[in-house]
Amino acid sequence: MDISNKKHFLTVKDYSVSKETFDLYYDETLDMLITSPQPSLDNLGKYYESVDYISHTDSKRSLFEKAYHFVKSIALKNKLNLINSCNSSKGKLLDIGAGTGDFLLTAKENGWNTIGVEPSEKAKAIAVKKGVEFSSSTEELESQTFDVITMWHVLEHVPNLENQIKELKRLAKPNGTIIIAVPNFKSYDAKYYGKFWAAYDVPIHFWHFSKTAIKLLFEKEEIKLEKVLPMKFDSFYVSLLSEKYKNGKMNYIKAFWIGLVSNWKANRSLEFSSHIYVLKNN
Repeated sequence: MDISNKKHFLTVKDYSVSKETFDLYYDETLDMLITSPQPSLDNLGKYYESVDYISHTDSKRSLFEKAYHFVKSIALKNKLNLINSCNSSKGKLLDIGAGTGDFLLTAKENGWNTIGVEPSEKAKAIAVKKGVEFSSSTEELESQTFDVITMWHVLEHVPNLENQIKELKRLAKPNGTIIIAVPNFKSYDAKYYGKFWAAYDVPIHFWHFSKTAIKLLFEKEEIKLEKVLPMKFDSFYVSLLSEKYKNGKMNYIKAFWIGLVSNWKANRSLEFSSHIYVLKNN
């Protein structure tokens, strides 16, 4: 996306890997932020080489990692309940950005016909050992094949946003469900931590969405936003990392408090730290 006519919003540092700074520009029409400059595909991989990026590992070395995987187990049940509620019968499920495969494994054990796409060979190797099946890319998959397509905190990582949404449109069956989970830069924890907010996660987060942005971007492809759901655990996880970036250490008590306040305020504003968007392919 062209940023020449966009307003500068914030300068943010990559605290986890490169220590480089990046700018966020505000797109008023879509009500979203754009990271600039965006790394090339050749250089993108190095920005993922962080100990904080634990979605690509099953490691449980620290209290933080153990807490992450405990919450993850609860979240997996919630995700399964969500996809089951969207369909009267279990069909074909595609998870894009499947990581170490735990969601696909959970769905498979529940009777879903599952397949994943994951660019990280390290994460994919862990998933394959669990019995998860993969396609090397979505381009290899047939059109109008899937009853449900999920992207759990993945859309913000995609370099070509418009092409990705077109691909989701191609792959989903008519009336198929597309589920997108992304951080929300309009949440209280985002405003509280400002440039230290961990969910900006520059430069691997190319885009920073609002509810308006998701609605408008998908409407262009005749994909309708059906409902928005909160991800209440995210405010605590993000606040922990934000405390580390801001103060050099994880202050569990402070982070828990900010996460709690963020969720409490969001009960009124409906601006949670992260949202799940349930969309239908028309």
